[in-house]
Amino acid sequence: MSDAAAMPNSLAEASSAKLTWLRFRRHKLALYSAGFLILLYLVVAFCEFFAPFDPNWRNPRAIYAPPQEIRFVDAEGNFHWRPFVYGYDLHINPETWVREYSDDHSQRFPLRFFSSGQDYRLWNLFDADRHLVTVADGQYMHLFGTDKLGRDIFSRVIYGGRVSMSLGLIGVALTLLLGVLFGGLAGYLGGKVDTIVLRVIEVIQSFPTLPLWMAMSSALPPHWSTIGIYFGITVILSFILWTGLAREVRGRFLALRNDDFVIAARLLGASNLRIIFKHMLPSFTSHIITIATLAIPGMILAETALSFLGIGLRPPVVSWGVLLQQAQNYQVIVLTPWLLIPGVFVILVVIAFNLVGDGMRDAADPYAGRN
Repeated sequence: MSDAAAMPNSLAEASSAKLTWLRFRRHKLALYSAGFLILLYLVVAFCEFFAPFDPNWRNPRAIYAPPQEIRFVDAEGNFHWRPFVYGYDLHINPETWVREYSDDHSQRFPLRFFSSGQDYRLWNLFDADRHLVTVADGQYMHLFGTDKLGRDIFSRVIYGGRVSMSLGLIGVALTLLLGVLFGGLAGYLGGKVDTIVLRVIEVIQSFPTLPLWMAMSSALPPHWSTIGIYFGITVILSFILWTGLAREVRGRFLALRNDDFVIAARLLGASNLRIIFKHMLPSFTSHIITIATLAIPGMILAETALSFLGIGLRPPVVSWGVLLQQAQNYQVIVLTPWLLIPGVFVILVVIAFNLVGDGMRDAADPYAGRN
């Protein structure tokens, strides 16, 4: 029996999606990055449960306090099965008037898991008070330190991740809709429609990105609610970034519009939108998914940059870009470097998305891995 005949039927008859998944699994970095992103999205989706405190809760005893260390062994060398953190001992430097914190060994705050803590409304729908990790009433735990108002950075990073990472998903969804719709119409219909779409794309791409973002962000009414500003920034980012995808989709449609299956659908009386979305688009869905995966970090970076400059999301909204606004002063960076922790999460998420995008691009290529 030949090797071809001995090939398992499950692989020989595998669908394109299954073959893509099998190729993606061989890309270990992309696979681990996808797991990291899934875990992070689960955390930010249930941020009320994973964050020990409300993002606006203040600890007046810890202003610009450094991160606390989780310990199992106390200062006397005794081992404790339950992890704990030491309280802060505050001293004001008489020469520089800088707050200086050290461990107060007389205050030991044990960590409690799946225990009751501050009340919250999960997704603004359900009342609850359980947290993954918290401390008893009257105690505190600041794993990433605190900011100038004594707010817990760890909790604010988790809450900020919900805004920044969901904005990337929603923004890319709108970008895909605009890019596929206008790029598909331009490539399939051609003629005047193609000329008009190309001229619009060229006009949008001719503007410097940052000044255009600033102008459109400034146009948002100041009386808008937090949700309104959130979706306004999302629409602005999508309006700028759909042009690159539209060019790619247009090129693919120009190559496909004279294929036999498209001509057959046209002769059967299918509408233009049905031909585009039902027949032509599925032929390179994997390519579009790859583009979307690589576009999400661009959205996150754009939101971070706008919010960092003060022209994007603004307090009381909590996002990674808003949190990084406090790190604009070099003196703050020198004295309180833990305020840069949100930037670390931005870097990790962007790298993870790029690795996943590279893996999906290789997996979607039917000739990947061949000599």
